[in-house]
Amino acid sequence: MRHLDSVPERRGLVIFLNGTTSSGKSSIASELLELLDGPYFHLPVDAFHAMRSRAPVPAERLDVVLHRTWRGFHRAVAGMAAAGNNVVVDHVLSAEWRLQDCLSVLVPQDVVFVGVRCPVEELERRERERGDRHAGLAARQLEQVHAHGLYDIECDTGVETARECALRIREFLPGRPRPTAFERLVASREHRG
Repeated sequence: MRHLDSVPERRGLVIFLNGTTSSGKSSIASELLELLDGPYFHLPVDAFHAMRSRAPVPAERLDVVLHRTWRGFHRAVAGMAAAGNNVVVDHVLSAEWRLQDCLSVLVPQDVVFVGVRCPVEELERRERERGDRHAGLAARQLEQVHAHGLYDIECDTGVETARECALRIREFLPGRPRPTAFERLVASREHRG
């Protein structure tokens, strides 16, 4: 058996899927796991919320609990990538601070930022069909989720299947340009600050 100290150091790639709830991020992530070479981990933000105990949280503390959950999620993703694991992230950047936090903890050149878009009518249809989401949630998230305006690649699940989106992402990876969207967003933030 190989000694752990002989495992070569490397940083993992982060394929960061950002879109509203019901936009198709999880379906694209599942397809990517089948299509991409080497092991990838799918880390959806919903899984972190599901890990929380079912003990009731008083309404006045809910924002703090959710904030800590998202911050922990971002650091878990960063930790997996720092340990050399490739990660597919499934997230809803529906608040500016979430993007800023991700920009501060992830290595910008190792992130492929993917905008997952979907027409509002289709989002509403999917919400009704799923039945586990608040009606209109995706429509309310739509403007803020894509407010930063920069992606490495975008897909529209109202036009393309999850498989087609995943194939386009896979084809994009080998020649992805620099600076990455995350690098440009970090530079923009530093220029403003």
